[in-house]
Amino acid sequence: MDIQDLRGEINRIDDELVPLFLKRMGVSLEVAKYKQENHLPVLDRARERQLLDRVAEKSENEDLKLYTRLLYSTIMGLSRSYQHKYLDPGSSALSRRIRESAERFSMQNLPESAVVACQGVEGAYSSLACERLFKNPNIMFFASWEDVFSAVQQGLCRYGILPIENSTAGSVNHVYDLMNRHNFYIVKSVRLKVDHTLLAKPGTKLSDVREIFSHEQAIQQCSVFLSKLPNVKVTVCENTAAAAKRVSESERTDVAAISSKDCMALYGLSLLGESVQNNANNYTRFICIGKDLEIFSGANKTSLMLTLPHRPGALYEVLSRFYALDINLLKLESRPKPNSDFEFLFYFDIEASVYSENFLRMITELESSAEQFSYLGSYSEIL
Repeated sequence: MDIQDLRGEINRIDDELVPLFLKRMGVSLEVAKYKQENHLPVLDRARERQLLDRVAEKSENEDLKLYTRLLYSTIMGLSRSYQHKYLDPGSSALSRRIRESAERFSMQNLPESAVVACQGVEGAYSSLACERLFKNPNIMFFASWEDVFSAVQQGLCRYGILPIENSTAGSVNHVYDLMNRHNFYIVKSVRLKVDHTLLAKPGTKLSDVREIFSHEQAIQQCSVFLSKLPNVKVTVCENTAAAAKRVSESERTDVAAISSKDCMALYGLSLLGESVQNNANNYTRFICIGKDLEIFSGANKTSLMLTLPHRPGALYEVLSRFYALDINLLKLESRPKPNSDFEFLFYFDIEASVYSENFLRMITELESSAEQFSYLGSYSEIL
């Protein structure tokens, strides 16, 4: 048989498969009706395991047993999605809250003025990101990222600004860990181009420098430059602006700071090196968090945090659900689950209009199937 004959044979098989698939989905809908009438959950793990074992046994080809299980795992995922659609995508309390917030703020954006919490001191990159998001922010500086979360959660500040990832150094893991411990919603995000400079007291030369201060993320982003200074001690500070302030207030003349150029005039320092980061296109993504759910106009990104069952295929089932609902996955990050051995929290960034029915269906399905589900907000991003 040539290729055209083989393709014709596949077409004939598909002509038989598609009607059977549609018939199966029709029966699945009847199952959904029965479950609704008898107050039964859509997901039945025991039944799904039995079915997978049954179809695998029917595969006489040992090499294809795994593929058979994979096929039917996908079919069952589609069946659950179809049942959820019948049971109403807006049936959960969370789905209703999301829809109500999206409608309430559909014609609004972030206010021009607000009290905003930032970590560090004047000149910190978080404050620069804040000024990109707000026209007239009233910035309150805090010593740590946890303090920023707490200030928002307690209502001291309406919003807070936090770094979430960098194009060179990757995710800010400590912020991810804190996200699991605090109640908040992401309302906006912004990408800020980060150009690191080496600053010192006027009159100090690069050859004089014996110690450099900066934040650990900035140190990672400038690793190539620092590797060329083997005799210089690198000391981690809580913030790049705090590092510049520390140099300014020090009595030593052999210290420098990796910080933003804005800190040069702010703290009366001189420039020893410009754009000392590894990559010219160095960007940090900051999120703006709030205590209340506010879904502003144009929200097309959503962040979620899930704990999944510790069993084979659990993550695949989530990913296949995104695919079935035509939802684009932008980021997947895993972090160790606190007080648990070898269990993980999964952080997702997805791209989908908050106004779409598929998005609400996804929220309802994930909320009902995940061991722990945290909706972190829907928002748009400023580039």
